[in-house]
Amino acid sequence: MNEPTPAGSGPRIYNLFPLLAGPLPRWTPHLERARSMGFEWIFINPFHLSGFSGSLYSIKDYYSIDSRFVDPASEAPETQLIRMIETARGMNLKIVMDLVINHTAFDSPLVDIHPTWYKRGADGKPVHPGAREGDHVVTWGDLFEIDNRTDRDGLWDYWRKLAAYYAKIGIGGFRCDAAYKVPAELWRKLIGSTKQSYPDVVFLAESLGCPVEDTVRLAQSGFDFIFNSSKWWDFSAPWCLEQYRRTADLVPSISFPESHDTERLAAELKGDLAAVKTRYAFAALFSTGVMMPIGFEFGFARRLSVVRTRPEDWEKPAWNICAFVAGVNRLKASRRVFNEEGPIDSIEVGNPHVLALVKWSRDRRERALIVLNKNRLEHQSFRLQSFGPFLAGTARVDDVSPDGAFQHSPDFQTCFLKPSAFHVLWAQAA
Repeated sequence: MNEPTPAGSGPRIYNLFPLLAGPLPRWTPHLERARSMGFEWIFINPFHLSGFSGSLYSIKDYYSIDSRFVDPASEAPETQLIRMIETARGMNLKIVMDLVINHTAFDSPLVDIHPTWYKRGADGKPVHPGAREGDHVVTWGDLFEIDNRTDRDGLWDYWRKLAAYYAKIGIGGFRCDAAYKVPAELWRKLIGSTKQSYPDVVFLAESLGCPVEDTVRLAQSGFDFIFNSSKWWDFSAPWCLEQYRRTADLVPSISFPESHDTERLAAELKGDLAAVKTRYAFAALFSTGVMMPIGFEFGFARRLSVVRTRPEDWEKPAWNICAFVAGVNRLKASRRVFNEEGPIDSIEVGNPHVLALVKWSRDRRERALIVLNKNRLEHQSFRLQSFGPFLAGTARVDDVSPDGAFQHSPDFQTCFLKPSAFHVLWAQAA
Protein backbone atom coordinates (compact mmCIF):
# COMPACT_ATOMS: atom_id res chain seq x y z
CA MET A 1 0.00 0.00 0.00
CA ASN A 2 1.37 3.41 -0.95
CA GLU A 3 2.01 5.98 1.75
CA PRO A 4 0.70 9.55 1.45
CA THR A 5 2.74 11.70 -0.89
CA PRO A 6 5.04 14.05 1.10
CA ALA A 7 3.89 17.65 1.10
CA GLY A 8 5.57 20.46 -0.76
CA SER A 9 6.48 23.82 0.63
CA GLY A 10 3.15 25.50 1.33
CA PRO A 11 3.92 28.26 3.86
CA ARG A 12 2.42 28.05 7.34
CA ILE A 13 2.78 31.59 8.67
CA TYR A 14 2.35 33.03 12.16
CA ASN A 15 1.81 36.80 12.22
CA LEU A 16 3.74 38.17 15.18
CA PHE A 17 2.23 41.65 15.58
CA PRO A 18 5.11 43.73 16.95
CA LEU A 19 3.05 46.26 18.93
CA LEU A 20 1.52 43.42 20.96
CA ALA A 21 4.82 41.57 21.33
CA GLY A 22 6.87 44.57 22.50
CA PRO A 23 10.69 44.84 22.39
CA LEU A 24 12.54 42.37 20.18
CA PRO A 25 14.39 40.53 22.98
CA ARG A 26 11.02 39.47 24.40
CA TRP A 27 9.80 37.72 21.27
CA THR A 28 11.36 34.31 21.98
CA PRO A 29 8.30 32.79 23.78
CA HIS A 30 6.09 33.78 20.84
CA LEU A 31 8.53 32.21 18.39
CA GLU A 32 8.63 29.03 20.47
CA ARG A 33 4.83 28.84 20.63
CA ALA A 34 4.54 29.38 16.88
CA ARG A 35 7.03 26.61 16.20
CA SER A 36 5.24 24.24 18.58
CA MET A 37 2.06 24.78 16.53
CA GLY A 38 3.84 23.74 13.34
CA PHE A 39 4.39 27.17 11.78
CA GLU A 40 7.52 27.60 9.69
CA TRP A 41 7.32 31.29 8.87
CA ILE A 42 6.94 34.37 11.07
CA PHE A 43 5.41 37.45 9.44
CA ILE A 44 6.22 40.74 11.17
CA ASN A 45 4.37 43.96 10.41
CA PRO A 46 6.62 47.03 9.93
CA PHE A 47 9.15 47.47 12.72
CA HIS A 48 10.77 50.56 11.16
CA LEU A 49 10.79 54.02 12.69
CA SER A 50 7.26 55.43 12.43
CA GLY A 51 6.35 58.98 11.58
CA PHE A 52 4.25 61.50 13.51
CA SER A 53 1.11 59.34 13.70
CA GLY A 54 2.89 56.33 15.18
CA SER A 55 1.23 53.99 12.71
CA LEU A 56 3.30 50.94 11.79
CA TYR A 57 2.51 51.61 8.15
CA SER A 58 3.56 55.27 8.31
CA ILE A 59 7.27 54.66 7.85
CA LYS A 60 9.65 57.55 8.44
CA ASP A 61 12.97 55.72 8.16
CA TYR A 62 13.26 52.26 6.57
CA TYR A 63 16.70 51.68 8.08
CA SER A 64 15.88 52.52 11.71
CA ILE A 65 13.95 50.39 14.21
CA ASP A 66 11.10 52.00 16.10
CA SER A 67 11.87 52.58 19.78
CA ARG A 68 8.75 50.60 20.76
CA PHE A 69 10.55 47.44 19.64
CA VAL A 70 13.90 48.18 21.25
CA ASP A 71 15.06 47.26 24.75
CA PRO A 72 17.14 50.32 25.78
CA ALA A 73 19.08 48.20 28.25
CA SER A 74 20.12 45.69 25.60
CA GLU A 75 22.32 45.82 22.49
CA ALA A 76 22.11 48.22 19.56
CA PRO A 77 18.72 48.18 17.79
CA GLU A 78 20.00 46.50 14.61
CA THR A 79 21.78 43.89 16.73
CA GLN A 80 18.54 43.15 18.58
CA LEU A 81 16.83 42.57 15.23
CA ILE A 82 19.60 40.28 14.02
CA ARG A 83 19.54 38.34 17.32
CA MET A 84 15.80 37.78 16.89
CA ILE A 85 16.31 36.55 13.33
CA GLU A 86 19.05 34.20 14.50
CA THR A 87 16.87 32.91 17.34
CA ALA A 88 14.08 32.20 14.88
CA ARG A 89 16.49 30.49 12.50
CA GLY A 90 17.64 28.25 15.35
CA MET A 91 14.02 27.08 15.62
CA ASN A 92 13.81 26.49 11.84
CA LEU A 93 11.64 29.57 11.47
CA LYS A 94 12.04 32.06 8.62
CA ILE A 95 11.16 35.72 9.02
CA VAL A 96 8.93 37.59 6.56
CA MET A 97 8.85 41.38 6.92
CA ASP A 98 6.43 43.93 5.50
CA LEU A 99 7.76 45.78 2.46
CA VAL A 100 5.85 49.06 2.13
CA ILE A 101 6.94 50.92 -1.00
CA ASN A 102 3.77 52.68 -2.15
CA HIS A 103 3.87 55.42 0.50
CA THR A 104 5.90 56.85 3.39
CA ALA A 105 5.11 58.96 6.43
CA PHE A 106 4.45 62.58 5.51
CA ASP A 107 7.40 63.57 7.71
CA SER A 108 9.89 61.18 6.13
CA PRO A 109 13.21 62.85 5.20
CA LEU A 110 12.74 61.38 1.72
CA VAL A 111 10.05 64.01 1.06
CA ASP A 112 12.72 66.75 1.13
CA ILE A 113 15.65 64.72 -0.16
CA HIS A 114 13.79 63.25 -3.16
CA PRO A 115 10.71 65.42 -3.78
CA THR A 116 10.22 63.99 -7.29
CA TRP A 117 9.54 60.54 -5.82
CA TYR A 118 6.09 61.62 -4.60
CA LYS A 119 2.78 62.05 -6.39
CA ARG A 120 1.62 65.65 -6.42
CA GLY A 121 -1.70 67.33 -6.95
CA ALA A 122 -2.61 70.26 -9.16
CA ASP A 123 -1.33 72.58 -6.42
CA GLY A 124 2.08 70.91 -6.52
CA LYS A 125 1.74 69.48 -3.01
CA PRO A 126 2.30 65.77 -2.19
CA VAL A 127 -0.84 63.65 -2.33
CA HIS A 128 -2.25 61.67 0.58
CA PRO A 129 -3.20 58.11 -0.45
CA GLY A 130 -6.66 56.73 0.20
CA ALA A 131 -8.95 53.80 -0.41
CA ARG A 132 -12.65 53.18 -0.87
CA GLU A 133 -14.42 51.59 2.08
CA GLY A 134 -18.01 50.85 1.22
CA ASP A 135 -19.66 53.99 -0.18
CA HIS A 136 -17.00 56.45 0.94
CA VAL A 137 -13.29 57.14 0.47
CA VAL A 138 -10.87 57.11 3.41
CA THR A 139 -7.82 59.37 3.12
CA TRP A 140 -4.72 58.74 5.24
CA GLY A 141 -3.44 62.18 6.20
CA ASP A 142 -0.29 60.83 7.84
CA LEU A 143 1.00 59.44 4.54
CA PHE A 144 2.35 60.77 1.27
CA GLU A 145 1.97 58.58 -1.81
CA ILE A 146 5.04 57.45 -3.72
CA ASP A 147 5.00 57.78 -7.51
CA ASN A 148 6.86 54.64 -8.57
CA ARG A 149 6.55 55.61 -12.23
CA THR A 150 9.05 58.45 -11.87
CA ASP A 151 12.85 58.36 -11.48
CA ARG A 152 12.98 54.69 -12.34
CA ASP A 153 16.75 54.66 -11.89
CA GLY A 154 17.07 56.37 -8.52
CA LEU A 155 13.81 55.33 -6.84
CA TRP A 156 13.79 51.77 -8.08
CA ASP A 157 17.42 51.38 -7.07
CA TYR A 158 16.49 52.63 -3.59
CA TRP A 159 13.92 49.84 -3.24
CA ARG A 160 16.38 47.29 -4.62
CA LYS A 161 19.00 48.25 -2.04
CA LEU A 162 16.39 48.20 0.73
CA ALA A 163 15.32 44.61 -0.04
CA ALA A 164 18.95 43.53 -0.42
CA TYR A 165 19.88 45.09 2.94
CA TYR A 166 17.26 43.12 4.84
CA ALA A 167 17.86 39.92 2.89
CA LYS A 168 21.54 40.19 3.79
CA ILE A 169 20.85 40.35 7.55
CA GLY A 170 18.65 37.27 7.35
CA ILE A 171 15.13 38.24 6.35
CA GLY A 172 13.69 35.29 4.41
CA GLY A 173 10.75 36.92 2.70
CA PHE A 174 8.80 40.09 2.00
CA ARG A 175 5.05 40.60 2.31
CA CYS A 176 4.49 43.43 -0.15
CA ASP A 177 1.87 45.80 1.19
CA ALA A 178 -0.80 47.06 -1.26
CA ALA A 179 1.18 45.41 -4.04
CA TYR A 180 -1.46 46.23 -6.64
CA LYS A 181 -0.65 49.96 -6.26
CA VAL A 182 2.91 49.41 -7.50
CA PRO A 183 3.80 48.98 -11.21
CA ALA A 184 4.16 45.35 -12.22
CA GLU A 185 7.43 46.12 -13.99
CA LEU A 186 8.93 47.41 -10.75
CA TRP A 187 7.95 44.21 -8.96
CA ARG A 188 9.47 42.07 -11.70
CA LYS A 189 12.75 43.97 -11.53
CA LEU A 190 12.85 44.12 -7.71
CA ILE A 191 11.98 40.44 -7.27
CA GLY A 192 14.38 39.36 -10.01
CA SER A 193 17.24 41.43 -8.63
CA THR A 194 16.75 40.21 -5.07
CA LYS A 195 16.48 36.56 -6.05
CA GLN A 196 19.62 36.84 -8.14
CA SER A 197 21.61 37.38 -4.94
CA TYR A 198 19.27 35.63 -2.49
CA PRO A 199 17.46 32.90 -4.46
CA ASP A 200 15.60 31.48 -1.43
CA VAL A 201 13.91 34.77 -0.50
CA VAL A 202 10.16 34.73 -1.18
CA PHE A 203 7.80 37.56 -2.14
CA LEU A 204 4.16 37.59 -1.04
CA ALA A 205 1.72 40.02 -2.68
CA GLU A 206 -0.92 41.65 -0.47
CA SER A 207 -3.76 42.20 -2.91
CA LEU A 208 -6.87 42.29 -0.72
CA GLY A 209 -9.63 44.60 -1.86
CA CYS A 210 -8.39 45.02 -5.41
CA PRO A 211 -10.30 43.85 -8.52
CA VAL A 212 -9.59 40.28 -9.58
CA GLU A 213 -7.96 41.62 -12.76
CA ASP A 214 -5.33 43.38 -10.61
CA THR A 215 -4.80 40.15 -8.69
CA VAL A 216 -4.19 38.31 -11.95
CA ARG A 217 -1.72 41.03 -12.96
CA LEU A 218 0.17 40.53 -9.70
CA ALA A 219 0.16 36.79 -10.23
CA GLN A 220 2.08 37.42 -13.45
CA SER A 221 4.63 39.78 -11.84
CA GLY A 222 6.99 37.24 -10.31
CA PHE A 223 5.47 36.82 -6.84
CA ASP A 224 5.82 33.49 -5.12
CA PHE A 225 2.43 33.81 -3.39
CA ILE A 226 -0.62 36.03 -3.24
CA PHE A 227 -3.24 36.30 -0.49
CA ASN A 228 -6.78 35.23 -1.27
CA SER A 229 -10.09 36.50 0.14
CA SER A 230 -11.56 33.22 1.40
CA LYS A 231 -11.79 34.71 4.92
CA TRP A 232 -14.92 36.57 3.77
CA TRP A 233 -16.56 33.62 2.02
CA ASP A 234 -20.00 32.60 3.31
CA PHE A 235 -19.42 29.08 1.91
CA SER A 236 -22.24 29.63 -0.59
CA ALA A 237 -21.63 32.51 -3.02
CA PRO A 238 -19.72 31.52 -6.18
CA TRP A 239 -17.12 34.33 -6.13
CA CYS A 240 -14.56 32.60 -3.91
CA LEU A 241 -14.11 29.50 -6.06
CA GLU A 242 -14.21 31.65 -9.19
CA GLN A 243 -11.34 33.82 -7.90
CA TYR A 244 -9.40 30.71 -6.88
CA ARG A 245 -9.74 29.28 -10.38
CA ARG A 246 -8.64 32.55 -12.01
CA THR A 247 -5.27 32.53 -10.24
CA ALA A 248 -4.63 28.85 -9.40
CA ASP A 249 -2.61 28.17 -12.55
CA LEU A 250 -0.63 31.41 -12.19
CA VAL A 251 0.53 31.58 -8.57
CA PRO A 252 -0.27 29.78 -5.29
CA SER A 253 -2.27 31.64 -2.66
CA ILE A 254 -2.45 32.04 1.12
CA SER A 255 -5.63 31.98 3.22
CA PHE A 256 -6.20 33.38 6.70
CA PRO A 257 -9.10 33.22 9.19
CA GLU A 258 -8.42 36.78 10.39
CA SER A 259 -5.66 39.39 10.04
CA HIS A 260 -4.42 42.56 11.68
CA ASP A 261 -6.77 44.45 9.32
CA THR A 262 -9.94 42.59 10.37
CA GLU A 263 -12.03 42.15 13.45
CA ARG A 264 -10.95 39.28 15.68
CA LEU A 265 -12.84 36.16 14.64
CA ALA A 266 -13.60 35.26 18.26
CA ALA A 267 -15.44 38.57 18.59
CA GLU A 268 -17.02 38.43 15.16
CA LEU A 269 -18.44 34.94 15.87
CA LYS A 270 -19.36 35.90 19.46
CA GLY A 271 -17.14 33.29 21.11
CA ASP A 272 -18.31 30.35 18.98
CA LEU A 273 -15.27 28.12 19.40
CA ALA A 274 -16.47 25.42 16.98
CA ALA A 275 -16.98 28.00 14.22
CA VAL A 276 -13.57 29.56 14.90
CA LYS A 277 -11.86 26.17 14.63
CA THR A 278 -13.69 25.42 11.40
CA ARG A 279 -12.53 28.72 9.91
CA TYR A 280 -8.89 27.94 10.71
CA ALA A 281 -9.11 24.39 9.36
CA PHE A 282 -10.74 25.59 6.16
CA ALA A 283 -8.14 28.34 5.67
CA ALA A 284 -5.30 25.87 6.19
CA LEU A 285 -6.57 23.24 3.76
CA PHE A 286 -8.21 25.40 1.08
CA SER A 287 -5.08 26.88 -0.45
CA THR A 288 -1.33 26.37 -0.61
CA GLY A 289 -0.51 28.58 2.39
CA VAL A 290 -2.13 29.72 5.61
CA MET A 291 -1.48 32.65 7.93
CA MET A 292 -2.72 33.16 11.50
CA PRO A 293 -2.18 36.24 13.71
CA ILE A 294 -0.90 36.19 17.26
CA GLY A 295 -3.69 35.72 19.80
CA PHE A 296 -6.00 33.78 17.49
CA GLU A 297 -5.03 30.61 19.34
CA PHE A 298 -6.26 32.15 22.61
CA GLY A 299 -9.52 33.64 21.34
CA PHE A 300 -8.40 37.24 21.73
CA ALA A 301 -11.32 39.57 21.01
CA ARG A 302 -9.73 43.05 20.87
CA ARG A 303 -8.94 44.19 17.33
CA LEU A 304 -5.28 44.91 16.66
CA SER A 305 -4.44 48.56 16.01
CA VAL A 306 -1.43 49.64 13.97
CA VAL A 307 -1.24 52.74 16.18
CA ARG A 308 -2.63 52.03 19.65
CA THR A 309 -1.95 48.37 20.48
CA ARG A 310 0.59 47.81 23.26
CA PRO A 311 1.95 44.72 25.11
CA GLU A 312 -0.38 45.64 27.97
CA ASP A 313 -3.28 44.74 25.66
CA TRP A 314 -2.42 41.04 25.97
CA GLU A 315 -5.76 39.48 26.89
CA LYS A 316 -6.81 36.75 29.25
CA PRO A 317 -7.26 33.70 26.99
CA ALA A 318 -10.85 32.73 26.22
CA TRP A 319 -9.51 29.32 25.21
CA ASN A 320 -6.31 27.60 24.13
CA ILE A 321 -6.50 25.82 20.78
CA CYS A 322 -2.74 25.50 20.25
CA ALA A 323 -3.06 21.71 20.08
CA PHE A 324 -5.86 21.93 17.52
CA VAL A 325 -3.91 24.37 15.33
CA ALA A 326 -0.86 22.12 15.59
CA GLY A 327 -2.97 19.14 14.48
CA VAL A 328 -4.34 20.99 11.47
CA ASN A 329 -0.84 22.16 10.53
CA ARG A 330 0.48 18.60 10.78
CA LEU A 331 -2.33 17.41 8.53
CA LYS A 332 -1.56 20.15 6.04
CA ALA A 333 2.14 19.26 6.03
CA SER A 334 1.48 15.55 5.57
CA ARG A 335 -0.53 15.62 2.32
CA ARG A 336 0.55 17.17 -0.96
CA VAL A 337 -3.01 18.02 -1.97
CA PHE A 338 -3.19 20.62 0.83
CA ASN A 339 -0.05 22.38 -0.42
CA GLU A 340 -1.06 22.97 -4.02
CA GLU A 341 -3.61 25.05 -5.93
CA GLY A 342 -5.17 21.99 -7.51
CA PRO A 343 -8.67 21.90 -9.02
CA ILE A 344 -11.62 22.25 -6.64
CA ASP A 345 -15.05 20.79 -7.43
CA SER A 346 -18.31 21.08 -5.51
CA ILE A 347 -20.39 18.02 -4.59
CA GLU A 348 -24.14 18.31 -4.15
CA VAL A 349 -25.24 16.45 -0.99
CA GLY A 350 -28.88 17.49 -0.99
CA ASN A 351 -28.61 19.75 2.06
CA PRO A 352 -28.07 23.52 1.55
CA HIS A 353 -26.51 23.80 5.03
CA VAL A 354 -23.66 21.46 4.08
CA LEU A 355 -20.65 22.43 1.96
CA ALA A 356 -18.78 19.60 0.26
CA LEU A 357 -15.70 20.28 -1.86
CA VAL A 358 -13.29 17.92 -3.56
CA LYS A 359 -9.78 19.33 -3.82
CA TRP A 360 -7.37 17.55 -6.15
CA SER A 361 -3.59 17.50 -6.32
CA ARG A 362 -2.39 18.95 -9.59
CA ASP A 363 -1.48 15.49 -10.95
CA ARG A 364 -4.86 14.06 -9.82
CA ARG A 365 -3.11 11.36 -7.77
CA GLU A 366 -4.49 12.70 -4.48
CA ARG A 367 -7.85 14.15 -3.56
CA ALA A 368 -9.46 15.44 -0.39
CA LEU A 369 -13.14 15.76 0.47
CA ILE A 370 -13.79 18.76 2.72
CA VAL A 371 -17.22 18.76 4.36
CA LEU A 372 -18.51 21.38 6.77
CA ASN A 373 -21.76 22.35 8.40
CA LYS A 374 -22.47 25.98 7.54
CA ASN A 375 -25.11 26.09 10.26
CA ARG A 376 -23.62 27.19 13.58
CA LEU A 377 -26.71 26.29 15.64
CA GLU A 378 -28.18 23.04 14.35
CA HIS A 379 -27.05 19.51 13.52
CA GLN A 380 -27.29 18.48 9.88
CA SER A 381 -27.39 15.19 7.99
CA PHE A 382 -27.06 13.94 4.43
CA ARG A 383 -26.89 10.65 2.54
CA LEU A 384 -23.44 9.07 2.37
CA GLN A 385 -24.13 7.97 -1.20
CA SER A 386 -23.37 11.59 -2.10
CA PHE A 387 -19.70 10.67 -1.70
CA GLY A 388 -19.86 8.46 -4.78
CA PRO A 389 -18.10 10.91 -7.14
CA PHE A 390 -15.30 11.38 -4.60
CA LEU A 391 -14.76 7.66 -3.99
CA ALA A 392 -14.75 6.60 -7.65
CA GLY A 393 -11.34 5.32 -8.71
CA THR A 394 -9.71 5.42 -5.29
CA ALA A 395 -7.32 2.84 -3.88
CA ARG A 396 -7.16 4.19 -0.35
CA VAL A 397 -9.38 6.46 1.74
CA ASP A 398 -8.48 7.87 5.18
CA ASP A 399 -10.65 9.93 7.51
CA VAL A 400 -8.19 12.65 8.53
CA SER A 401 -10.71 15.01 10.16
CA PRO A 402 -8.81 17.24 12.61
CA ASP A 403 -11.49 17.37 15.31
CA GLY A 404 -13.23 14.00 15.30
CA ALA A 405 -14.17 11.46 12.62
CA PHE A 406 -17.37 11.38 10.58
CA GLN A 407 -20.41 10.13 12.50
CA HIS A 408 -22.82 7.94 10.57
CA SER A 409 -25.84 5.70 11.03
CA PRO A 410 -25.30 1.97 11.76
CA ASP A 411 -26.27 1.10 8.18
CA PHE A 412 -23.72 3.59 6.78
CA GLN A 413 -26.46 5.36 4.86
CA THR A 414 -26.59 8.72 6.64
CA CYS A 415 -23.89 11.07 7.87
CA PHE A 416 -24.45 13.38 10.85
CA LEU A 417 -22.73 16.75 11.39
CA LYS A 418 -22.57 18.77 14.58
CA PRO A 419 -23.02 22.56 14.33
CA SER A 420 -19.98 24.06 12.53
CA ALA A 421 -18.54 20.58 12.08
CA PHE A 422 -15.50 20.24 9.81
CA HIS A 423 -14.46 16.91 8.34
CA VAL A 424 -11.90 15.73 5.81
CA LEU A 425 -11.44 12.52 3.85
CA TRP A 426 -8.19 11.98 1.98
CA ALA A 427 -7.82 9.51 -0.89
CA GLN A 428 -5.23 8.20 -3.32
CA ALA A 429 -6.04 7.25 -6.87
CA ALA A 430 -6.06 3.58 -7.80
